[in-house]
Amino acid sequence: MFRLRFTTLVEAPLTVAFDVARGLGRPWRLPLEEVVSVRPARDVYAAAVGRGWVVHSRRFTATEAGTLVDEQVDAETGLPGVLGRVVERVLLRRRITRAMRAHLDGYAAVAARRALDVVQVVGAALVDGDRVLVAQRSGGPYDGCWEFPGGKVEPGEPELAALVRECAEELEVAVVPQGFLGEVPLDGVVAGGAPGASTMRVWWGRIEQGRPVAREHAQLRWVGAAELDALDWIPADRPLLPAVRDLLARL
Repeated sequence: MFRLRFTTLVEAPLTVAFDVARGLGRPWRLPLEEVVSVRPARDVYAAAVGRGWVVHSRRFTATEAGTLVDEQVDAETGLPGVLGRVVERVLLRRRITRAMRAHLDGYAAVAARRALDVVQVVGAALVDGDRVLVAQRSGGPYDGCWEFPGGKVEPGEPELAALVRECAEELEVAVVPQGFLGEVPLDGVVAGGAPGASTMRVWWGRIEQGRPVAREHAQLRWVGAAELDALDWIPADRPLLPAVRDLLARL
């Protein structure tokens, strides 16, 4: 048995990275059967090959720079002794490595182009001591629900620049982003609801100047970690609560 690992950073959100990877498939003709598929986090495919087998797994992780794709190929030729070792080292390892590297280069390029069509939304978990600022929506389908401030990224606008702009427009404050918290797909929320059509990426930050004003919300509130679950959150923001709680516990 042998194992090969490959990683690549894709300049695209999680849903795009996952969906493009699924669409492009694997870089070989061997038909693999799907064993696990958890969009947009991971998938696993496997197949029997003669007396051996092959398993190809992928994990997708959101980072500040894009999506980190970690791929692993495990294989067993089923051939005995010296013959099996020679086939593994001379043929399979080299062939799979060459095919995977070419595949990942092309995959990253396709995903980056596809990301240009995604409606990108940014959110800000603004922290003051052991509290985070939350905003209550006024009007719309989630009237009265709570969310983190933020909004859509304009075409060609860097995400962090959009975050600073949105906080200035919504809250009348100047903020300084501190670190990346996570990403959530927004299927069915904006951009018509097509899978992968929109995604929200959230950073935590601090207010550098000004006091928050509810210009576009019903009200603002500073809450501690223990109060987060009691609020009626919009569906897009609730998956981020564990990361926010962990953040408040560390600060």
